[in-house]
Amino acid sequence: MYARVIVDVPVVDTDRPFDYAVPAALLPFVQVGSRVSVPFGPRKLQGFVIELVEQTEVERVKPLLDVMDIEPPLTEEMVELAQKMSARYMCTQYAALQSMIPAALRSSYEKQVSLTVSGMEFESVLMDEQAFYQYIKNRQPIAWDVLSKQFPMAASWLTDGIKAGRIMVEQIVGDRVTKKTVTVIEPAVSVEQLTAAQAELPKSAARQKEVLSHFIHHYAAIDQPQLLALLRVSNQTVKALVDKGLLRREEVENYRDPFAGRTFSPVEKHSFTKQQQTVIDGISVGMNPPQYYPCLIHGVTGSGKTEVYLEIMERTIEQGREAILLVPEISLTPQMVNRFKGRFGDQVAVMHSRLSQGERYDEWRKIRRGQVKVAIGARSAIFAPFRNLGLIILDEEHEGSYKQEETPRYHARTIAQYRGLYHQAVVLFGSATPSMESYHEAQRGRIHLFTMDERVNNRPMPVVNIVDMRDELREGNRTMFSKVLMEAIEDRLAKQEQMVMFLNRRGFSTFVMCRSCGYVAGCPHCDISLTYHRSNRTLRCHYCGYTEGEPTLCPECGSEHIRFFGTGTQKVEEELSRHFPGIRVIRMDVDTTGRKGAHEKLLQDFREGKGDVLLGTQMIAKGLDFPNVTLVGVLAADSTLNLPDFRAAERTFQLITQVGGRAGRHEKQGEVILQTYNTEHYSIQLASQHDYRTFFVEEIKQRYEKNYPPYCRLILFTFTHENVPLIMKKAEQFAGQLRQVIPPGAFLLGPVASPIARIKDRYRFQCMVKYKNDPRVLPGIYRLVRAFDDERKKTGIMLTVDVDPQLMM
Repeated sequence: MYARVIVDVPVVDTDRPFDYAVPAALLPFVQVGSRVSVPFGPRKLQGFVIELVEQTEVERVKPLLDVMDIEPPLTEEMVELAQKMSARYMCTQYAALQSMIPAALRSSYEKQVSLTVSGMEFESVLMDEQAFYQYIKNRQPIAWDVLSKQFPMAASWLTDGIKAGRIMVEQIVGDRVTKKTVTVIEPAVSVEQLTAAQAELPKSAARQKEVLSHFIHHYAAIDQPQLLALLRVSNQTVKALVDKGLLRREEVENYRDPFAGRTFSPVEKHSFTKQQQTVIDGISVGMNPPQYYPCLIHGVTGSGKTEVYLEIMERTIEQGREAILLVPEISLTPQMVNRFKGRFGDQVAVMHSRLSQGERYDEWRKIRRGQVKVAIGARSAIFAPFRNLGLIILDEEHEGSYKQEETPRYHARTIAQYRGLYHQAVVLFGSATPSMESYHEAQRGRIHLFTMDERVNNRPMPVVNIVDMRDELREGNRTMFSKVLMEAIEDRLAKQEQMVMFLNRRGFSTFVMCRSCGYVAGCPHCDISLTYHRSNRTLRCHYCGYTEGEPTLCPECGSEHIRFFGTGTQKVEEELSRHFPGIRVIRMDVDTTGRKGAHEKLLQDFREGKGDVLLGTQMIAKGLDFPNVTLVGVLAADSTLNLPDFRAAERTFQLITQVGGRAGRHEKQGEVILQTYNTEHYSIQLASQHDYRTFFVEEIKQRYEKNYPPYCRLILFTFTHENVPLIMKKAEQFAGQLRQVIPPGAFLLGPVASPIARIKDRYRFQCMVKYKNDPRVLPGIYRLVRAFDDERKKTGIMLTVDVDPQLMM
């Protein structure tokens, strides 16, 4: 048997499978999707098995050295998916494969073997195996490779022992993330036998009688530490009953539970609105019989999309199939977890970056072993290793966070479609403000469109007031709050209602400038101004992390007139406290949510009424549902409107609509106040009217006239190097080669300096290809990109290729 292996070498020349012989001792463990250790030249490297074949054309084939996991971390579907990702996103196959496994498995590792409690009593196994078991017992835990060398038959004996529950293999990774076990005590005989044994015990064995009494009344397994604490008995008392054969001691795996100690209130089914029922019935068509069924729910904020998700998911589970729910922000995960755990309990696994590596590893293994039916998480949860997927949901499908900005630069929406097609599953996109691409696809009939344009119980949409901040300035108001917003805040404080204040900038001020000479504090490593953070009195670059102390004098002219300009969330918090003494502000931005559990705690505090105002950046703009919020203030509604990006108007409309949708979601009427210097822009006007369809018509005209998605596709090439003349020369050469390989009808723009021309001391140039969905484009460009790898080796110029980019910066 031969294994075809993709090896961990970050060079395009080796981005192909290499053939290795599978030794007899490893045959029981090598499968498609296995991670293996292989000889590669003088080195020992890691790789993934992508195929098993009976014959090879290679004359001299080296053997595999080891198998790194007992159960393959990847399924055959994931291996096939990695090949599609490599071709579409122009990354190596190894990078695609590696992106699908949890970080815990990417560390250095060692496998250790030990016996379970039942494995300690190995008299029933064959005579040859008894020496094997005795060897483990005397040395446990023992390294896997030591055991394999000592016993040639170790592979088959290990396989049999693991299946029988006599042998336990523990994977120790570099940071000690491994599985945890707990000792469990359970009855070994019937209740009648326990009762009889209890009657026969002498009076001096009173503690043993208590233990037996517990199991007579509670005939179930219990953790040993819990049993000892509950009955206040010693380990020796329990051991005596185990030795008599009345109780059994077992080592069982104890998964780390990120929600240990939490209880989830059961979520009852609500009676559906007419629109909800219509959508549920329509989606159910794609489930009976199972088929690939992509669909988009365009539902206004508060229309009850989550209830639809719950119902469709329940029907999927009833069919014996599995479901993935993606959310765009970690801040939304706790809210979704409460709803879905309340409905589906322990059938739900949660995967996101705020869990510890051990917790994520255990949640991933529950999915891999088929012990749960639902996975909830951010972007990477799209790779949850389910084998029988029936449903994939992308909530707030328009969000840019579904695009990975590091290699491989995949979009979760595309991966969802690939997986849905493979499993013949329902792929459900939901949003109040769908992406232009998705809505255009729905309009053309390529995906099924369902509309929910009414809030639950016919609650009214919030009233939206647009405030022209130019008028405020003319009237002498130089604060960040308009008079209308100040009065509205006073009113809500008097009524003890809650508010959400949205500003798309963190920090205290957006830049620091000298009023004498015009000097602006900039990052020495990036072409970007530094942001002032008042909490620790530092200036910080949000691109490379460079930090310096708060200046007191201008470093250029020595003037004392150095001031902070612009507005960040910290400054808003300070100004709210100054204008409204005693106001309780809960601030949510990257600076306040860095610690584990911070999102959930801040949101829970606000839900419990411990704050009057929830102040934050994009992470509070969507999905959150608070009954007492009646006012939303958008402090700079046009902050994203003037970015050098063709999606600027779309993102502005989406942000305003989404954050405005946090108001008045329950019984009380909501109000939204938009502060802007650009009141006439169609994205702001139409967002204030909750009119997505008209916005779509207006924006799609602009896209058509300027030939931008969805009327074309884009590939963005970014070159980076410390030497400006060299990078300009090589970018021009590459652009010339591009012009020769792209077919007629495709266009090349650039190369030009990137909008942010320098990051981390590396200068940046970019060019972009616009093309129709021509299947000839990607393969031709991929060959050119692979050939550029020689240039990287010679000059150090890095080339990044972003297919279907979401950010043009």
